[in-house]
Amino acid sequence: MTGRVTLTLRKDIKVKSLFVKVKGDANVYWSETNDDRTDTRTYSDHTRYFKLKQSLTPENSKETVLPEGIHVFKFRFQIPPGSMPSSFKGIDGKIVYQIEAKLCRSWRMDDTAEKELVFKSKFLPSIQSPMSPQSGSDQKELGGFSKGHVDFKAVLNKKAFCAGENMELVFSVKNSSSKKVTPKVSFSKKVTCYANGNSNTTTDEIRKMIFDPIEKNEKKELKCVIKIPSDQMPSIQNCDIIKLEYTLKVYLDISFAFDPEIIFPITILHPDLVCRFQRDIAPPGDFGGPSNSDFPPPSVSMGPYPAPPQAGGYGYPAAQGFSAPPPEYPGQRGMQLLQPYTSSAATYEGYGNAVPQQPLLYGSAVSTPHLSTTATIHHPPSAPPMDPQFSSPSLAPPPAYSSLFSSPPMNEDFLSQGDKAPSQ
Repeated sequence: MTGRVTLTLRKDIKVKSLFVKVKGDANVYWSETNDDRTDTRTYSDHTRYFKLKQSLTPENSKETVLPEGIHVFKFRFQIPPGSMPSSFKGIDGKIVYQIEAKLCRSWRMDDTAEKELVFKSKFLPSIQSPMSPQSGSDQKELGGFSKGHVDFKAVLNKKAFCAGENMELVFSVKNSSSKKVTPKVSFSKKVTCYANGNSNTTTDEIRKMIFDPIEKNEKKELKCVIKIPSDQMPSIQNCDIIKLEYTLKVYLDISFAFDPEIIFPITILHPDLVCRFQRDIAPPGDFGGPSNSDFPPPSVSMGPYPAPPQAGGYGYPAAQGFSAPPPEYPGQRGMQLLQPYTSSAATYEGYGNAVPQQPLLYGSAVSTPHLSTTATIHHPPSAPPMDPQFSSPSLAPPPAYSSLFSSPPMNEDFLSQGDKAPSQ
């Protein structure tokens, strides 16, 4: 993660510290009251995925003097590897990733700039044959004032979807009873929060379909398409205190009887993961196979041909950086969290381990009027020669261009030739 902090000063100031923090946390909180409303209990829990801190001013000095003007401080964080859930906000729980810049001065209130980050996990859930259809069946024997039984079967086109996709459902109902039954389909979202051995579940119905009743001694086959709204979050299965699940329930509404039902678990994936879920998934560890990493696989060259050049690669220019500090606008001052990076090392706050950083090979990309230092520019290395892996069959060289077409010598005087043909 790279970025920069812009500090606009109208006068010289003394700074105790200026730093940037980035963190990822999951929190749950809810309360329960008994039926008599005489006792209320609260439950809460917290999971921290990471917390990194980077100082932008010297830490060994008591105070640092910053002169008037615009100062740009670059930063870079290496997010720890591991399986971290996507950003989420619910009624009783949330998963939040946030970056914060703080300026501390003596005898002054701290100045803080915060920005929430949208984190999309690349966690690959373990699903058996996610692109294969799933099916189910149920039977209900009616008693009391009713006679007979009801049978129904249902098939869903697959198990894993992404937001905005269509679920295709086919089900058949055989009503061998003395009552009419009404088929219904419900698509729901369930959020479960956990804290100290207790749990709290909230269920919301997203879509519902009601079909015409099926009369007694009648058999019908029904088809329907349910579209998953595009704003639905991916399923969360890799958080210890928050779980987000989706289900598609097919059931028969029978008056004065328990409704037979079929429940299909639905997994909503991040769009980037759908292509990795094929019928024949590569074994773990293979290129393109399942992985628990939240980051994309490295670019590699597949086959005998070289990979296409990337920006900043051998002999290719990198993306253009900033050539001047941002302009100062009247009436605007303070800190802003913007984009690119810094070469200072980030540390795990509370863990005492330094995060290794890569050195800047090509110097600074942002010039700072008062705090900049002259960086040595290292030119990128030239591309190494490539050895061809395949030899083409030897072919005779093509004839020379001059042998195909003959032209008169350049010292020929065309104006004085008359009807005489040019000499050869």
